[in-house]
Amino acid sequence: MTAGEPSRFDGKAFVANLSTAPGVYRMYSADDTLLYVGKAGALRKRVASYFSGSPKSARIMSMLSQVARMDVTVTRTEAEALLLENQLIKSLTPRYNVALRDDKSYPYVLLTREQWPRIALHRGPRAVPGRYFGPYPGVTAVRETLNLMHKLFKLRSCEDSVFRNRSRPCLQYQIGRCSAPCVELVDADEYAESVRRATLFLEGRSDQLADELMKDMQQASEQLEFERAARLRDLLASLRSMQSRQYVDGRAADLDVLACAMQGSQACVLLLAFRDGRNLGTRAFYPRTNGEDSAEEVLGAFVSQYYAEHAPPPEIVLDREIPDAGLIETALASAAERRVALRWNVRGERAGYVELASRNAQATLATELSSRSAQHARSEALREMLGLAEPVKRVECFDISHTMGEATVASCVVFDASGPVSSQYRRYNISGIEPGDDYAAMHQAIERRFRRAVEEDGVMPDVLLIDGGAGQLAQAQAALADLGVENVVLVGVAKGEERRPGHETLVLPDGRELRPGAASPALQFIQQVRDEAHRFAITGHRGRRQKVRMTSKLEDIPGIGPRRRASLLKHFGGLAGLKAAGESEIARVEGINAALAARIYANLHGLPMPDAAGE
Repeated sequence: MTAGEPSRFDGKAFVANLSTAPGVYRMYSADDTLLYVGKAGALRKRVASYFSGSPKSARIMSMLSQVARMDVTVTRTEAEALLLENQLIKSLTPRYNVALRDDKSYPYVLLTREQWPRIALHRGPRAVPGRYFGPYPGVTAVRETLNLMHKLFKLRSCEDSVFRNRSRPCLQYQIGRCSAPCVELVDADEYAESVRRATLFLEGRSDQLADELMKDMQQASEQLEFERAARLRDLLASLRSMQSRQYVDGRAADLDVLACAMQGSQACVLLLAFRDGRNLGTRAFYPRTNGEDSAEEVLGAFVSQYYAEHAPPPEIVLDREIPDAGLIETALASAAERRVALRWNVRGERAGYVELASRNAQATLATELSSRSAQHARSEALREMLGLAEPVKRVECFDISHTMGEATVASCVVFDASGPVSSQYRRYNISGIEPGDDYAAMHQAIERRFRRAVEEDGVMPDVLLIDGGAGQLAQAQAALADLGVENVVLVGVAKGEERRPGHETLVLPDGRELRPGAASPALQFIQQVRDEAHRFAITGHRGRRQKVRMTSKLEDIPGIGPRRRASLLKHFGGLAGLKAAGESEIARVEGINAALAARIYANLHGLPMPDAAGE
């Protein structure tokens, strides 16, 4: 070992002191970067296998050559070790672990918890009180489920602000998809019973629901309640009709079918979901393999990580056997508090679904790789056009949007080697400048974005696109110079003749101008990024402008201060709900009398303002 060279990690000495208990081990490099997280039924035996003389893959050898230290955490059971491993992979993103990557939030069916529950599609954080059923593979599956729910149980779907301000039933009642609780055309107990039945259906207990409906129908008939019996009969007939089309292998099934396709180190896992026998469609995932080339390992990592976040069905059918299948099965069953079976080498109809999932996984991966290849080609063309030595790994683009200086918004979109990274998009509400001063707006946006990156040692783009000509580019250049930011390639994107796509002029900081032409892959890439920045800016500006205009309407009303304005918005769930309310409804808000309610209503609807003297 030469002077100054870090000492090599002594794996055998580390193993000698390890416990034989189950647990999780972590490998770190010399700069404390986490390389790998693994689970073990017996820590000593599993870790020792890395430092034995047995042959290992190039990926493992590369990882071991970087190990400088290791940590372990002992757990009570292998199942606990699996759960802890999944948590650490998700939170710490080790360099060599296979990791589930999916930026889209999953769609759920939401049944709210309130006096008159609402059923609706939900995405994002689960901030609304209620029960969430899912996740579903896609929005289409949720909408199909909601369509069934409205036909069968007639639960409301409207927002609370609309629900509170109805004076007569809406179209959903007229077409038989809602029981109109907004105007109390349904008894509270009857509506609650519909909610309970809907819950049974969403939980996959439609057989139990059908039995209950049969008993209730017979009881209603015996008590000569023929109208109620007829309603129950129709509901039961609809349920039976639906069930007759949705059985798998002769029974209503709750199962997921998973297939993994790989090409090199790129992987696609396709999920085909059934709930209560209903085919909910498919969804494709692209795990980050980090060099792992075994489809079995990738699929095993996917199963343990995906179902650690989402409730597993009773049966998961796989296109191949996975490592630690028994351990994963035990851990999933323990977390779900019921039996969960992993199956492969299946027959009959399930074998057909496995084949279908496998074909779709291969086709989806081919399409994805083709798209990535085209994206890579455009990115490489941009590198060549700009004369860069290294590949372009990250591109950001800024755009400014306003209406005659009103509600100015700057957008920043991000693209990497695979395309847009929407989770890293940012908007900046611009203030403190002269209305319509695009140069000052651009300077402020760039300064705010990169000041934080400098202070927090954040990520920097390789190429920074500015939607505009030499003026906007100069402002961006000045903002970066003030912050001491270097090694970021700036490019201004000026509109071409008659604003025609393909005729853009690219302005560089040294004064050069490039006109690549419509056929240039580099310009096509720049257009894609620029158009996305423009769309993102316009959307943000319109939302801010509408909010400012509506809020300013309230601020202009005599007698409406911050406290009353907040009470109004809270009571009606926002400006849309307030605008939909009548004068009498507005007057019910605490602190609002009839005269003030009349002024609010007139202001929001463009009517002559009543005299304020009567208040």
